Amino acid sequence: MHGLTLYSNPQSRGRMVHWMLEELQVSYETVWIRYGDEMKGDAYRVINPMGKVPALMHGDLLITECPAICAYLADRFPRHRLAPPVDDPRRAAYLRWFFFAAGPLEQAITARKLGWEVPPERARMVGFGSFEDTLDTLQQAMLGGPWLCGDNFTAADLYLSSQLGWAMQEGIVPERPGFADYVAAAFARPAAERANAFNDANIGET
Repeated sequence: MHGLTLYSNPQSRGRMVHWMLEELQVSYETVWIRYGDEMKGDAYRVINPMGKVPALMHGDLLITECPAICAYLADRFPRHRLAPPVDDPRRAAYLRWFFFAAGPLEQAITARKLGWEVPPERARMVGFGSFEDTLDTLQQAMLGGPWLCGDNFTAADLYLSSQLGWAMQEGIVPERPGFADYVAAAFARPAAERANAFNDANIGET
């Protein structure tokens, strides 16, 4: 298998993938893609027809969609234990909350950010049901702490804390018991600090 190449923009979800790569302590190349004509252009659409970042090339393998990239990396590089093995009972919680963060939670955050209100009688049609139900469920995810799988930080924590941290910073998700402490603990990890510093340093270049 050849090297890792991440196509990203410092003002995108690609920050999560940089964080994953830093957690794994593997070598990788970053190709910055500008929003607008470059990201929507024919050359980049060969890599991702959606014209969005991030996208990861691992040798000849292409992975898009941020949660899929993070999950792939966690499984592909198991030494750092960012995903419980398939025969580990904690794998159930890992998959549950990873998919919850990538599905209902992100949907609920996006809907609230854009002012989309789901009529109560239509709540069963959307994956998150209601914004309040989503946050109530998220609080349950944190009861076993300090991380989603107990004592072990995983790719699910990385993804969830990234989504939650951004939503709280934007004022979309209100403070609830445990939310701020969870995000702060995740963001204080050295790999997160390295990834954020790297992206911040390159904002002016894209």
